[in-house]
Amino acid sequence: MAEKTGQPIAKKRSWLLIVIFILVVGGTWFWWAKKPAAPSAGRPPMGMRAPQTPVRVAEAIQGIVEERLHAVGTVQAFNTVTVRSRVEGELQTLFFKDGQFVQAGTVLAQIDPRPYQAKLDQAQGQLRQVQSQLQLAQSDLQRFLQLEKQQSIAKQQVDNQRALVEQLKGSVTTAQAAVEDAKLQLEYTKITSPIDGRLGLRNLDEGNLISAANTDGLVVITQTQPIAVSFSLPEKDLSRLFEHLQLEQSLPVQVSDRQNKLISTGSILAVDNQINLNTGTVRVKASMPNLDNRLFPNQFVSVNVLLTKHQGIVIPAAAVQTGSIGDFVYVVGADQKVSIRPVKVQLTADEQSLIADGLALGEQVVVEGTDRLREGSQVNPINGKGQAQGDAARAAAPTLVQP
Repeated sequence: MAEKTGQPIAKKRSWLLIVIFILVVGGTWFWWAKKPAAPSAGRPPMGMRAPQTPVRVAEAIQGIVEERLHAVGTVQAFNTVTVRSRVEGELQTLFFKDGQFVQAGTVLAQIDPRPYQAKLDQAQGQLRQVQSQLQLAQSDLQRFLQLEKQQSIAKQQVDNQRALVEQLKGSVTTAQAAVEDAKLQLEYTKITSPIDGRLGLRNLDEGNLISAANTDGLVVITQTQPIAVSFSLPEKDLSRLFEHLQLEQSLPVQVSDRQNKLISTGSILAVDNQINLNTGTVRVKASMPNLDNRLFPNQFVSVNVLLTKHQGIVIPAAAVQTGSIGDFVYVVGADQKVSIRPVKVQLTADEQSLIADGLALGEQVVVEGTDRLREGSQVNPINGKGQAQGDAARAAAPTLVQP
């Protein structure tokens, strides 16, 4: 009986606790609902204000954007000549050093001239012999002509003498040609530079036998002042290149090294007359003065051709975004809020964009931080004038303590 009596008592206690909990919750809710609101301040609490997005901005200015064509090129010697001997003989003396700069006509080496001097002396002796024979035959002909007038000699004898004179004249001409050839062969024993340029490493030393059959030659000479740069441009750029070539007659060309450091400047020299079917490109050749000899044959360089210069409103290329509406920028207003502005980009080069329409001079555009922006976003410029304003605002604002 005691157990049956305890169960109703426990149930009554549970219901009593539930009623007390409901009364406490209800009383608390009624107290908060009737509590008077706090007086409003001049601006909402710091935690309730719209967050400001830090961005970097740039001003739309009046500037110049250069339209250029870029390519990779190879430096080539303007002329390359393998210096060979025209005659055979012993290489007596070398008058140059490896890598030396020489001018056209400079004597580079001397071949033993004695065999060719002997041939010249022989040819000159034969010439004098034939000249003497011709002189004697001409004298006899004059006497025969006098006798013919006196009818004291047969006409056939006069004709024979006249033919002998003509024959000897031919022999004199042949002997003179032999003398000139011997002189030329003697001159060829002195090997001279055919062009201005820089010598390579010699292939033969003194004492070796040299001849015209030696394919390697004595030395290779390259003309490096001026020097040529060969590069290829895509077929789609060909029309623009020819258009500006007709207007300017010559287009400036700049070449840079692999670190994009300017080496030299020159101009377009020639454009190939056909397009390569395999690559869809056309070869172009430019001329560089190379006065400081910084360009070397077979050197790889970066090439850019200046087509023209465009003037107008210029902003950093990083400020231009692309979306479903096309190209657009985030323009910062006086209230530090951004608005999306569609723009028309005429040209982009060297990290600068030329704006044809949609932007006015002096307007501020967002360059960095665009991925966090929407139409009407509040921004805090952190560069230039905006950075000073942002620092002042942060100094005046209370510090939020994070829980």
